[in-house]
Amino acid sequence: MEDHRMRMADSLCKASARGNLSEVSLLLQDGANVNGFNMYNRTALQVVMLGNDAVVRALLEAGADPNIRDPVLRLTVTHDAAREGFINSVRELVDHGADINLVDEHGNLPLHLAAREGHLEVVQLLIGRTVNPRTPNGQGYTAAQLAHLHRREDTARYIDEYLSSN
Repeated sequence: MEDHRMRMADSLCKASARGNLSEVSLLLQDGANVNGFNMYNRTALQVVMLGNDAVVRALLEAGADPNIRDPVLRLTVTHDAAREGFINSVRELVDHGADINLVDEHGNLPLHLAAREGHLEVVQLLIGRTVNPRTPNGQGYTAAQLAHLHRREDTARYIDEYLSSN
């Protein structure tokens, strides 16, 4: 039985990583555990093809936990989506209970990663929901400082204006 569950989790993860909504839906209907771990100790949501919002939504609606951490870097899928600038995926995650105040092993909030990469829309979505947008990461940099350091001028300006008015 355990072997069957592992195969189902592996299949669900593979379908999720490929962004195959029909296969993900079928596997979930067949009883695949949406929070089951594959052979690499990751869930379907952790390996989902980010940017494929329909698959992200289907997994979340089936009860996928957006706060499970990667076993290596302690990232959540929200960290990954924010870093890569997938605004709709970040929105789905937030709408389904993702904790945007969790830090990775380097002390980064999803806000830090979005700011560092200059993903303005993601920063705009996260900044007002982050408990303290002035929080420094493990290297001592705030989101605003990361945006400035990496020359993400529009993002840096937005953060500075936001922080000066709040």
